[in-house]
Amino acid sequence: MAETPNTSEGLQHFCLSLSNSAEAVSSQGNEQISSTRQAAAAPGNVPRSAVDEKVSFLVSFMLLKYQMKEPIRKADMLKVIIQEDEAQEDEAHFAQILLRACERMEMIFGLDVKEVDPISHCYGVFIKLGLTYDGMRSGEEGMPKTGLLMLVLGVIFMKGNRAPEEEMWKALNLAGMYSGKNHFLFGEPGKVITKEFVQEKYVEYRLVANSDLPQYEFLWGPRAYAETSKMKVLAFVDKFLGADPCDFPSQFAKALLEEEEKALASIALSAASSSRETISYSALSSSFSHT
Repeated sequence: MAETPNTSEGLQHFCLSLSNSAEAVSSQGNEQISSTRQAAAAPGNVPRSAVDEKVSFLVSFMLLKYQMKEPIRKADMLKVIIQEDEAQEDEAHFAQILLRACERMEMIFGLDVKEVDPISHCYGVFIKLGLTYDGMRSGEEGMPKTGLLMLVLGVIFMKGNRAPEEEMWKALNLAGMYSGKNHFLFGEPGKVITKEFVQEKYVEYRLVANSDLPQYEFLWGPRAYAETSKMKVLAFVDKFLGADPCDFPSQFAKALLEEEEKALASIALSAASSSRETISYSALSSSFSHT
């Protein structure tokens, strides 16, 4: 029987996986694919297998298309990763390269890559977990920050719906992000989390009540509750841990309770709406019967 991971071990593994994946996607940004190829081959970069490099090239290409709001065609992806002297071999490995590129898009940037037209083999890129925010401001360069947001929401949930600032930074440090230091993908994480995410109402950052020394904690904001759910966040974390939601019984129970409460609220809202329609119809019928 597999060993059941505890919350701390699970978070540590998840954050380390995120850090390793982010390091593999070096030389990202708004540069053209040719520039990415040069950066990957430049001295000083960590040597990677040919497949790893092609995965990074493809991630760069997908991000470029996402930023330009253009669909991604399979034919164009093949052009990015296939070299003339390896055409037959590369095409045979395309499915593996695409799968790994999609996993990095999901884990690092919080983006889903889905085939939207199976006939023309066209793909689209969508924000995960029902969120409507990618952190990319109109007219400004930058990377999607949804992956960082998902990490923050995951840490808060796994820490019991409120994460002390110290615990949040422990998790972020494991993921290769440090206070006051620019991250090569997301910028200065402290500013992003305590300013941008708070301003967008995804996160609450507040002083802990009745503490001897000033201490801060993070909680989910109203927009996070409105757009996603604890069950979706737990499933996202579990996917990269290779775990099952039941491996975290406390978190799973809370997520299940939230799902039940939402279902009951939806039923009550539907019943109230139906009741109002019935009353309105009865009143209308009555008015016609007296004319």
